[in-house]
Parts: sequence; structure tokens; C-alpha cells
Amino acid sequence: MRNIVKMLGAGLLLVAVNASAEDAGDKVNEKAEEAKDATQEVAKDAGVAGTESGGAAKFGPAGCGLGSLVFKPDSGFTQIFAATTNGTSANQTFAISSGTSNCDTGSGNAKSAKAFVQTNRAALAKDIARGRGETISSLSALAGCSDPRAVGVKLQRNFRTIFSSAKATDIQVSDSVVNVLSSDAGLSCSNLG
Repeated sequence: MRNIVKMLGAGLLLVAVNASAEDAGDKVNEKAEEAKDATQEVAKDAGVAGTESGGAAKFGPAGCGLGSLVFKPDSGFTQIFAATTNGTSANQTFAISSGTSNCDTGSGNAKSAKAFVQTNRAALAKDIARGRGETISSLSALAGCSDPRAVGVKLQRNFRTIFSSAKATDIQVSDSVVNVLSSDAGLSCSNLG
């Protein structure tokens, strides 16, 4: 009898957990849809090629990279795993600069460079302070610049112009980066116009 009571208790607990998980799953799916819509809008603005399904991007809120190949873009909760895969495999920046792993944006332009800066602002700020790094290399490739090292030096020299204050918005920072790169013909950033 005791075992039957335990089994019934465990069954009720499972039903309660399942119901709670379904409610949470609906909220997660709602938020995932909002994030997906926002991500696809940014991708569309940046000129990312569309998909057969009519979306603006081939990836979900986690972005392009290995995670976008493993997990479906419309998979909601699994985008957490896609983002974790992108982060732990450290391939997303390389994929963006090399145009692999669903990051095939075609040739870049000022809009895509600005979107990249806005998306990677924190990492880019650290790399600009050092004058080198993966985000500078990726930005250089996206902007069509001939020498990533020269780009790093130029951005480092203009750090205070780019990050004029702690309150500078992502848009202000991205505009400053593109202006700095565009103003130096020696960098040959051919995709910036």
C-alpha cells in the first residue's frame, strides 16, 4: 500500500511539473519569437540573404555559427543550446569573418559593419583598447579593409573618439567606427562606400 501511495504521489508531482513546464514553455516560446523577430530584422537591415522559408536569416536568436547548423532557427528554447554551442566552440566570430556556418552575408557594407559593431560592442571595445583581436579582424573582413593590423592601430588611436563617453549609444559607437574607417583611404575599406 505504501508503494502505491508513493507512486501516486510521484505521478501527481510529475503532472504538476509537466503543467508548470508547459506554461513556462509557452512564455519561453513567446520570448524566443520576439527575439527571433528582432534578430531577423537586424539581419535584414544588415543585408543578410533570406531563406526558403521567407525569413530574413538562416539562423535564430543565437545567431549564425556552429549552433545554427546543429539547431533549427525556429526551435525556441533550443536556441539557448545553439548560443552555448557558438560560445563554447568559439567559432562564431570566425564564421562571420569567413562567411561559413550560415554567416554567408555576401559582401559587407556600412550597414552590416554597423550591425556587427552594435552586436559585438563589448568585445570590440576590448580589442580596440588593445589594438588587435578577433573582432577587429572580423570587422576588417566585413568592411573589406586590406590590413586588419592597420585597422587595429587606427581604431586604437581613435578610442576616445569612438567611445566618447560611457553613455554613448551603440548607434553612436557604430557610426564613429565606420566614420574612422571610412576617413582613412590608406585602410582601403572597400565595402564601406
